[in-house]
Amino acid sequence: MKKMTLSYGLDWLMAVFALLASLAVLQTFIIGKHFIIPTVLLIVTVFIGNLAWYGLKQVKWAQYINFWCGFMLTSHCFFALFWAKKYRALLGDLFEPVTIIFTLFLLTLTWFYARKNQLFSH
Repeated sequence: MKKMTLSYGLDWLMAVFALLASLAVLQTFIIGKHFIIPTVLLIVTVFIGNLAWYGLKQVKWAQYINFWCGFMLTSHCFFALFWAKKYRALLGDLFEPVTIIFTLFLLTLTWFYARKNQLFSH
């Protein structure tokens, strides 16, 4: 259980994304009867899965990429607070609290990931 710490937070987040993308591949191939879309999703799944795997193995290049993915996702959520229309329509009155909590969660996770893995300290 040593790997269930903030040092591995973004690695586990990438692993969850890879798992969800794997399920999306199965859904589009088996249920949707599509063949091109699952192949593209599979490429993304393999890429994200490798980032998760190598991040959990403490490989620096993967940790840097995972950090920047976390940074971009945090930025996306922050800017969604001001300009998102679909998310706002989907969540209604819960949009602000949910988005703020999720943004702060991602910000904290990304910040501690960089600090614990000493990505930008010399």
